[in-house]
Amino acid sequence: MPRPAPRDWYPRRGEVYLARLVGGKIRPAVVLSRDALNRQVRDVCVVPMTTRHHAEFSLRIPVQPPEGGLHRNSWIKGDQVHTLERSFLLHPPLGRLSLATLRRLEDAVRTTLQL
Repeated sequence: MPRPAPRDWYPRRGEVYLARLVGGKIRPAVVLSRDALNRQVRDVCVVPMTTRHHAEFSLRIPVQPPEGGLHRNSWIKGDQVHTLERSFLLHPPLGRLSLATLRRLEDAVRTTLQL
């Protein structure tokens, strides 16, 4: 259940939140931007998640419960990076990704953006 965030709160890289995305859809999303920025600015970079598996999308990273605080098998949409106000993240976080999953997400985003 969402609750007000503490005054000193900021989202941390690798945390999974329910987020209000474009169009008002609420879905889990992973914080991708670095903590030093997240602490100082209102906007954060996130990557949304889905429960629909698409084998043809190689940039989708699987996440199995209970990783990230999730209750269903999910996929991080490594081909979609969003920037939104951190007020669109529903506090508290659901959980946190493992370092291995976060590294796979970083690789997918680098490929998506040709970095």
